[in-house]
Amino acid sequence: MSVQLAVRAGWVLRRTAPLSPLWCCSVRAVHGSAARSPGRPSLLVAAGAAVLAGVAAGYSHLQRAEMAAAERGDELSRRCAGFMAPPVTDMGQLRAAGQDMKSRMELLILETQAEVCRALQEADVGASFTVDTWQRAEGGGGVSCVLQDGQVFEKAGVNVSVVHGHLSQESIQQMKSRGKSLKTKDGKLPFCAMGVSSVIHPKNPHVPTIHFNYRYFEIEEADGNKQWWFGGGTDLTPTYLNQEDVVHFHQTLKEACDKHSPGFYPQFKKWCDDYFFIKHRGERRGVGGIFFDDLDSPSKEELFQFVQSCARAVVPCYIPIVNKHKNDPFTPEEKLWQQLRRGRYVEFNLVYDRGTKFGLATSGSRIESILMSLPLTARWEYMHIPPPESREAEILHVLREPKDWVH
Repeated sequence: MSVQLAVRAGWVLRRTAPLSPLWCCSVRAVHGSAARSPGRPSLLVAAGAAVLAGVAAGYSHLQRAEMAAAERGDELSRRCAGFMAPPVTDMGQLRAAGQDMKSRMELLILETQAEVCRALQEADVGASFTVDTWQRAEGGGGVSCVLQDGQVFEKAGVNVSVVHGHLSQESIQQMKSRGKSLKTKDGKLPFCAMGVSSVIHPKNPHVPTIHFNYRYFEIEEADGNKQWWFGGGTDLTPTYLNQEDVVHFHQTLKEACDKHSPGFYPQFKKWCDDYFFIKHRGERRGVGGIFFDDLDSPSKEELFQFVQSCARAVVPCYIPIVNKHKNDPFTPEEKLWQQLRRGRYVEFNLVYDRGTKFGLATSGSRIESILMSLPLTARWEYMHIPPPESREAEILHVLREPKDWVH
């Protein structure tokens, strides 16, 4: 809709687009008054011009609004064209939602999935992802991207899920155990959750395993009050210690955190060391990174920007390490040690990991996607103890006593 107006001596010279009856009546009334009051033509012409200008401004505003909506739609289509699969949420709903946090987070996690998958494919030439879209009967769905038996990666999974419905009693109790006060109605608690989660297991024991996960959660309590929070992190699990690689990894994450607060990295680095702790082994799963959960301050927008920075740091913190070591030679003994360390990875994920436990406790969850984090192969040996002063003993020392890698 557009209106082009030019006023000369109070007359409309050009108009494209029909005018409303109300607008036409207003013009006629002004012109009628001019005929009856020849002594005041300038005032009436000015009045007519003011009316025309007001209508033009109104139409211009509508035009700008429509153009902005069209541009938003085009931008959304452009973004979605680069994803591994269409969004879980209908495109019409995403357009209508605008700047709603749920829609922004869904687009961010789909964007992250695509960025990471393409970077992994470039590092593992000839490999490709199986893209599996799925729906959840209780509400929502997801996109699972899995690469298996490549030249570089034995198994790499990058999953997106966008789900909603009612939390199970087990999930509610799990949240309450973390200190959340939740008011249910008839034992039910509506929720929506979305996130991107990935675990990448390389073939070469000199390339570390990486895990990252970034998620957003909303619940609506019985009294209508809404709670929301963000969670996530990125951590590294090497088979052998390469200090230069670990420093690069931590420094990249620190830079992402420092853009938002100088306190984030030390706080979330410690949280990571404490969280990825295999209690029955007395050791960490890896050399850490960052981890956080239940974040609901300073503000929703500030935390979204922080999560976005962390998600965008995944490729630069990891892919250079992959490319550096993917062609390194290795011995059967080094491959055996990798298999034993993967056994520890499995133990943590099945016994302690919150995401795995939440997924298994949520009705209608997709088990294949939840257990995607497990490697194709792993090994357990009875009472395996590496020789003192060996490289295997070196990594165990770091796993038992975390280090400060960037100071």
